[in-house]
Amino acid sequence: MLDQKKLAQYLLTKYPTTHEISNDKALRCYVMALKNQYLKKSAPLSQIKYDDKIHIINNALGLHTYISRVQGNKLKSKNELRIGSLFKKAPEAFLAMIVVHELAHLKEKEHNKAFYKLCQSMLPEYHQLELDLRIYLTQLEELGDIYN
Repeated sequence: MLDQKKLAQYLLTKYPTTHEISNDKALRCYVMALKNQYLKKSAPLSQIKYDDKIHIINNALGLHTYISRVQGNKLKSKNELRIGSLFKKAPEAFLAMIVVHELAHLKEKEHNKAFYKLCQSMLPEYHQLELDLRIYLTQLEELGDIYN
């Protein structure tokens, strides 16, 4: 498909449109709706935002960070979720896949069987979306963005 330049055709057939979740406030609402639906009893998220530097610094698409801060004589911990800015103009299915992946880290820190089982329980087509996301990233790197 790459040699024949058919990645764009494949992606546009399966994912013809992008989403409207383009700012941090909308992203927070989107993430919290998923979190409240599937992970009500998990740790709270103190910050949810798009991050321009994510792919450059960490070679990642999203990050779940667990930060401990000293406040007075207590140690407070906070969970943060950051999504790569390239997902501002991607199909909603890809954003959902990244959000589900990062939310799963609230319960499972490692990429193990339990982690992927949790991802699949939140998003049954998780594995197909992960494959299609890799195809999308290949399209971006080799041939450019198709959702402009």
